[in-house]
Amino acid sequence: MWRLAGSLVLRLVESPLPRFPAARLLVGDWASADNAGTATSTVPASALRTLRRRGITNRMTEERPDIGGVGTLYVVATPIGHLSDLGARAADVLRAVDVVAAEDTRTSRVLLGQIGAHARLMAAHRHNERDAGTKIVALLAEGRRVALVSDAGTPAVSDPGARIVAMALHAGFRVVPIPGPSAPVALLSACGLVEGPFHFEGFLPPRARARTARLAALAQMPHAFVLFEAPHRIAQTLPAIAAACGADRWIAIGRELTKRFEEIHVCRAGEAPGWLATGPHRERGEYVMVVAAPGHDPLWNGDRTASARPSGAPPVEAGEATPDAPVGSATPGTPGASVDVQALLVALLDELPVSRAVKVAVRATGLPHRTLYRLALALNAGRRRAVAARPDVE
Repeated sequence: MWRLAGSLVLRLVESPLPRFPAARLLVGDWASADNAGTATSTVPASALRTLRRRGITNRMTEERPDIGGVGTLYVVATPIGHLSDLGARAADVLRAVDVVAAEDTRTSRVLLGQIGAHARLMAAHRHNERDAGTKIVALLAEGRRVALVSDAGTPAVSDPGARIVAMALHAGFRVVPIPGPSAPVALLSACGLVEGPFHFEGFLPPRARARTARLAALAQMPHAFVLFEAPHRIAQTLPAIAAACGADRWIAIGRELTKRFEEIHVCRAGEAPGWLATGPHRERGEYVMVVAAPGHDPLWNGDRTASARPSGAPPVEAGEATPDAPVGSATPGTPGASVDVQALLVALLDELPVSRAVKVAVRATGLPHRTLYRLALALNAGRRRAVAARPDVE
């Protein structure tokens, strides 16, 4: 009887489906029940294998072409604190996939329950990443859809997942990113310290000597950098940043972003340990930090920059050096010490062309090339105007 029923359905499938809407629905129900595991299929396994060989997808795929086909790995960004930050597309994917590979299944189970997703959970964390990757590739080979998630944020970005993604790509399977909440981007948007390039570092080395060496290298960068830090190391990391970058360097500290006790504090690096000590509760929660570029000062207002730059000079962007601002480094490679950038450039321009003068100033101060180049052009223009306005002496 079952063989006859299976044969009848397969004949309907081979016929043009628009003439048999009921057959399209029946085939979709069968494939959906088998692929997604949402219902118990009473169709013979032989019939289902034949349906797969003929390339018939399930009903979910036909109705939601944006979800993608079988055998796909989705890298899904999850909320960093507030569950409602999960995007609609991410929620659709998590409800549609067969398996969710999670850094912590207990955490992900709460999220899946919130959105009504019933996918099977499996562990995929730093300690089993290779074994989990092998299992995920096997699931993809069976035609399953798998979502890769971390506890918060985007997998493979300072979280496990990069090896799993590499294994899936190497095996020839499609990997689809589902972007979403990001702690670094959230803090960058709310701290007012960065307008141009920045470097994402992530977590620093846990050992003090390695951490100090890495911070010394980061302090030499001409642009801002972003760090993650665990709560049990934040008390050691903040003084280390001040020591490496200088106490006057600006820093933004984000704690428990998007959560109930969210804090964002912007201060100089030398003041950060004091801020941490004023609240014992601050040694709890996850941290993200933005360390501003050398010489950047968010407190420069329009009046000060207007009066500081030479007459006719172009507007100074936030974070750039104004002529009267003591920023940069007194000796090469030592950011944070005071030096008069304008006086230095004036002296260099008396002896060198603009390009060479700026190159020497960059090495001496550690400030961005663009900042010093614009200031040099402004100083040159101001000197030319002063010469042109000088009365001729007979």
